[in-house]
Amino acid sequence: MSAASCIFCKIIKGEIPCLKLFESEKTLAFLDIQPLSTNHALVIPKYHGEKLTDVPDDHLSEVLSVLKRLAAASGATDYNILQNNGRLSHQVVDHVHFHMIPKPSKEQGLGIVWNGTDPGQETLKKVAEELRSKM
Repeated sequence: MSAASCIFCKIIKGEIPCLKLFESEKTLAFLDIQPLSTNHALVIPKYHGEKLTDVPDDHLSEVLSVLKRLAAASGATDYNILQNNGRLSHQVVDHVHFHMIPKPSKEQGLGIVWNGTDPGQETLKKVAEELRSKM
């Protein structure tokens, strides 16, 4: 998807309205229009990148502090910070974005099924070594 056709880029340009919560030179935060709970918000870098690895670090530097401020402002004691990359990971809009989703009850907010595995320490050591070597 090109930046010209991206819904979030259109929101950044003011072509599509949003309920803005925060804006700076590189970051925009606004309420999600299909919230999972009250105060569900999105924080996006203004730089168009489809996946996290596509966005330069200097365009991500403010995102975490804005998410922290949103979580505090929401008054939520339980919340999820979510960022998806690719269709298999449930990314719907092809522009990097972070969700701040308050979890006020079992019924409201993000529902997750975590299917953990037990690969064993030797396998984990090999994976860690490989990742370290590529960083």
